[in-house]
Amino acid sequence: MTAHEAAMAPEFTQITRPGEIARDLRRELTDCWVMVSNAGGAVIPTEFPLPPVSTRDVAPVVDQLVRGLAPHRRRLLMATVEKALAGWLLLRRDEHPLVAHCGVVNHVQTHPRFRGLGIGAAMMHRVRGIARDEMGLERLGLGARSGLGWRTSTASWGGWRSADGRERCGWRPATTVTTS
Repeated sequence: MTAHEAAMAPEFTQITRPGEIARDLRRELTDCWVMVSNAGGAVIPTEFPLPPVSTRDVAPVVDQLVRGLAPHRRRLLMATVEKALAGWLLLRRDEHPLVAHCGVVNHVQTHPRFRGLGIGAAMMHRVRGIARDEMGLERLGLGARSGLGWRTSTASWGGWRSADGRERCGWRPATTVTTS
């Protein structure tokens, strides 16, 4: 690892409860989501208008996401580089009792300033361990919108494949990328 790579290695923080997130951090999450969405990222939920989006569009969705955090159901994983938010994602357990052993990763995003540095790949590697070891999940999927470039990103994520099995990115068969 070079000195530059070591300096850019992300630190990870998990948020598992709404009270763990300060107003400043909510603002950083919102700003990141605005920047990623407006830069063409595939992280536009149905609650957003089509880009360009503003803080006014995104903040209520971040607030709703934060209100839903709970240690065994939903967690926020953030990557920081030198104390700056470099990216984040949401890990959630399926709430239906028949599939409560399954989880989904949503809203994977890397701030445009940190793209190309492996932040997304590092988050995806880290989230697998959290899902398996801390939440007891046996299967993990990735919620992604088709046609917005996720296939390019996932090639470096060490083991994700599409749900139809035709486009393989590695890892184990139980891990899928779902498209809608």
